[in-house]
Amino acid sequence: MSEAGVGRSKGIRGVKSAARTVALLELLAARGDRPARLEELATELDVPRSSMYQLLQTLVDSRWVRTDVTGSLYGIGIRALLTGTSYLDTDRRVRTVRPYLGEASDALGETIHLARFDRPDVVYLATRESHEYVRTISRVGRRIPAHAGALGKAVLAERSDAELSRLTGPFAALTEKTLTHRAALLADLAQVRARGYAIEHEETVPGIAGFGFALRYDTPAIDALSCSVPVARLTEEHEAHIVSVMREIRVKVEALLASASGAPEWRS
Repeated sequence: MSEAGVGRSKGIRGVKSAARTVALLELLAARGDRPARLEELATELDVPRSSMYQLLQTLVDSRWVRTDVTGSLYGIGIRALLTGTSYLDTDRRVRTVRPYLGEASDALGETIHLARFDRPDVVYLATRESHEYVRTISRVGRRIPAHAGALGKAVLAERSDAELSRLTGPFAALTEKTLTHRAALLADLAQVRARGYAIEHEETVPGIAGFGFALRYDTPAIDALSCSVPVARLTEEHEAHIVSVMREIRVKVEALLASASGAPEWRS
């Protein structure tokens, strides 16, 4: 990762210190439970060691970054959590959809997700876990490459041919069944359009199948719902029930959000 990887508004020159701060926070967040040393961060972001040390101390003081008792290890701080939860709490779409995740999960006995497209990934915004089986590794805030699962394929299928032409492979494999070649992915997306929803079989998590449904209150859609189900529980009858319930939930959510007004329409 580098500072150049941080997005810039069109026609506006990026502020170097701000770009460096964002790149550092994103790097620490991406490491999860693997704390980093000063030298690692300076090397990864191509920043002088002295500059990185000063930036880290500033962020530690403001609790955006935390450090261990020796002062040699760094990780993402609690302020990042407060900002992330604020994003969810103030998003009317997330608030509107959450109850329907519970409705779908209760009807199906499966885990239901809401995610948002954030190129090149989808990010989980809300999840209602099944009580029928051990949870998957999905969680709020987790990022999954869009090509790898039902949620991502549901929103990718809403994109124009021109936008999809930018996809280049090979893509990263999360499991041995992940679609890693462009031709295979495009063929699958064509089936998603014809069918009206996306399907994955163990492409994200071994032993788990998924059904993804784009929410079309945006054009093109950036949000999607999915139902995750262990392949051991997936019969033809259960699959038909999943598709029926999820289609009904999608209709309810789209009707509510299409008629909502008075709130800002954020750019994705």
